[in-house]
Amino acid sequence: MHRPHGSRRVPRALAGAAVVLLTAGGPAAVAAGGPSPTAPATAGAVAGLPTDRTDPRTATAELTIPSIGVTGLRVVPYEGTTDDGPGTRVQDRGVAASPYGEEGGVGPGETGNYLVTAHRLSAGGPLRDLPALEEGGSVLVTEGRTVYEYRITGTRQTSFRSERSLAEQRAEVPGEPGRKPTRAMVTLSTCATPEDDAAGNFWRDAHDNPEHRIDKIGVLVSTRTS
Repeated sequence: MHRPHGSRRVPRALAGAAVVLLTAGGPAAVAAGGPSPTAPATAGAVAGLPTDRTDPRTATAELTIPSIGVTGLRVVPYEGTTDDGPGTRVQDRGVAASPYGEEGGVGPGETGNYLVTAHRLSAGGPLRDLPALEEGGSVLVTEGRTVYEYRITGTRQTSFRSERSLAEQRAEVPGEPGRKPTRAMVTLSTCATPEDDAAGNFWRDAHDNPEHRIDKIGVLVSTRTS
């Protein structure tokens, strides 16, 4: 089996019930955690959203990536970190996983790093074509009646054998451990098994993860109700 990965925690920033457009930053803006066009806000404090909403970190969402044929992929939250045992068990069901808690990330639309991981080869390979997702590609995350649109701004590679590399993947601002986030971002991660094998790198961890991950980084550009 082969797995994906990474993210971290943070406060929440939701746009309103009507369509709200944000300015998409390029890769440099994402890496630097540049200023967000809208100020972060707490859940339920924006545009009349109910204050008793389910914590977005613990609500199952759906992932759609039109350019690579992913439609309505379930994203199941779990308490833990990227590609640990619980996360692997979630992914083995053929769905995506999103960690939250002390070693996890934020929920859809929240300020910080929303991490989504899924298999590339096993369990149906839901993210088999993730490496083909290009800059500017649209990523839609639906939670309840809210649709969050992220725009891909860059690609990272994570090494599972490097604590520093993992910290960069799981940071609140992708690639910038310790930096305070100012916008909502997403990290979509899957294994680089074919690439590692082709290079003669057959290392695997206790969960059969190869060394490297392919991470697609995106920034929130709009929020709307469905």
